[in-house]
Amino acid sequence: MANLVYKRVSTDQQSTARQNLVLDEAGIEDPVVFEEDDGASSRLHPLQRPKFRALLDYARPGDTVDISEMFRLVRGTGHILDVLDVLHRERLALRIHDGAFSAMDLTARHPRTGELLSTVKFMVQTLAAAGELQRDLQRELTYDGLRAAEAKGSKGGRRPAVAAAKTDDVRTAYLEGRSIAALARDHGVSRGAIRTAVADLLPDHTANEDDAPAPELPVTLDMPGKIAGFLRTTELEPAQQAALDQGWPYGAARATSCA
Repeated sequence: MANLVYKRVSTDQQSTARQNLVLDEAGIEDPVVFEEDDGASSRLHPLQRPKFRALLDYARPGDTVDISEMFRLVRGTGHILDVLDVLHRERLALRIHDGAFSAMDLTARHPRTGELLSTVKFMVQTLAAAGELQRDLQRELTYDGLRAAEAKGSKGGRRPAVAAAKTDDVRTAYLEGRSIAALARDHGVSRGAIRTAVADLLPDHTANEDDAPAPELPVTLDMPGKIAGFLRTTELEPAQQAALDQGWPYGAARATSCA
């Protein structure tokens, strides 16, 4: 008997990280994973989704379908009942590892009629309706929030980055003393976008190791004490002092410069 794991996200901006965590904690043995392509629509009937169809084709009687939560597989009440009918017909168990359905045996049937137990059907319909209500309320609140923001002159969504044609102007203005907050207001972008445009000009910027010059190391001269004392007390000519600072004998420095 196989454990068939099904994963899905609603948009290509989401990841299966949370599902992976729930399923990993469940300790499923030898899982066979079926994961929909990114952004598989929740409006599409589960029985029409490519990977879930592949799962059903692969499954054999006695196998178990594992999902992190019910709404990774289905959304509306009708979809739930349709999927449960198919799982019953194929003699597959359904195991939900998180959420409101996790404590229920959704495949329980009447021992004589073989129909879905009325209590299970009632709970499925009630919880699915509650889930739909929650999503509808979230959409309404989001819409109302966006309208309120637009009425105040704000615009929803992520603010744009600095346009390539404006980057030089931003950098010049920053070097002239214009603040990041002021530049963000001037160009209608976030402060983060301005920081990105002037990243290498910021005080705490750390240069790339490949581009950074090698540090200058101090030069140590090992000479007799009398010579060292003489050099400390003698006023040298600029060329002599430069040669000494660089660790060259004065004659060698002069010879090099004359070559």
